[in-house]
Amino acid sequence: MDSLKVAVVEYLRGGRNVSLAESVPSDIMHMVDPYWYKWPPMEPLWFGIIGFIITVLGIMSLTGNFIVMYIFTSSKSLRTPSNMFVVNLAFSDFMMMFTMFPPVVLNGIYGTWIMGPFWCELYGLCGSLFGCVSIWSMTLIAYDRYCVIVQGMSRKPLTISAAVFRLLFVWATCLAWGLFPLFGWNRYVPEGNMTACGTDYFAKDWWNRSYIIVYTVWVYFTPLLTIMFSYWHILKAVRVHEQAMRDQAKKMNVASLRNSEADKGKSVEIKLAKVALVTISLWFLAWTPYGIINWAGIFESMHLSPLSTICGSIFAKANSVCNPIVYGLSHPKYKQVLREKMPCLACGKDDSHSDVKTVATGEISESAA
Repeated sequence: MDSLKVAVVEYLRGGRNVSLAESVPSDIMHMVDPYWYKWPPMEPLWFGIIGFIITVLGIMSLTGNFIVMYIFTSSKSLRTPSNMFVVNLAFSDFMMMFTMFPPVVLNGIYGTWIMGPFWCELYGLCGSLFGCVSIWSMTLIAYDRYCVIVQGMSRKPLTISAAVFRLLFVWATCLAWGLFPLFGWNRYVPEGNMTACGTDYFAKDWWNRSYIIVYTVWVYFTPLLTIMFSYWHILKAVRVHEQAMRDQAKKMNVASLRNSEADKGKSVEIKLAKVALVTISLWFLAWTPYGIINWAGIFESMHLSPLSTICGSIFAKANSVCNPIVYGLSHPKYKQVLREKMPCLACGKDDSHSDVKTVATGEISESAA
């Protein structure tokens, strides 16, 4: 394989020292931004390291998210309108890695993008679509937690049809944003070490720059503000509830009022809100570097190297690994069903005899919805 790689690279270079941009095949060279012509080709060692990392992340993501989808869809108690958002998140994360990591590994073997313009555009479309769907799925989860914990019984119940409508809206809008670059509003181009493709954040005209700006507002800042709003009010409601509990306990001259069924239910919902908060925080920690890279590119405010851009891209994709781990360790009902269906994968203490079982996630979602 190494000899084949060397032969291909030598063929592409024509036996001379070339820049990183000139290492790509001629049929895709017109898509490479002039910025990359000043960079020499990356050392082969980096392609091996990146390929190994993305392979490990890919296998973990595909396995973990498949298990999440299986557990949530096969257990009747978990098939609730609220948990449809969780399943949708697992599906978009699964598809993110399913479509992203094999091309990166394949192109890394040859040291450049060898799959042609069409697959470069398709790769960029898939990354944009599934990344966008993931963050909006997390936004729906956060807002649903807000409705359950803050609004409680006063809110209109979340039905399956309402959940489906929200998910269809998310998929339709995210697909539209993914398709725009294929129709002239920005474009998908090879980036970093030329083994991946993404939006053209080095475009000099404001028409193409505007796509990056508006898209970032839609897929980053709007969800961020929505999530901040949701969790600010959740924390506020929890503080008020805890204070009321303490005051009532004082009046009754008891240590705690935690034995009531309502308080058990509230406790489980708070646990689920914490799970969602951790998951969403990990998403923003993973995607913020890539967002900074995009804005640094359009405003030429940072010296971007091929290694830094591809690392930012891989770091963003790594988030699809975190979600199943977070749910596996923290989601009480998920952990209980996982222990029943796949005992070898279960971790943590057995919650089957705790108050969590009394107020299972699915029952709470349906009664509080």
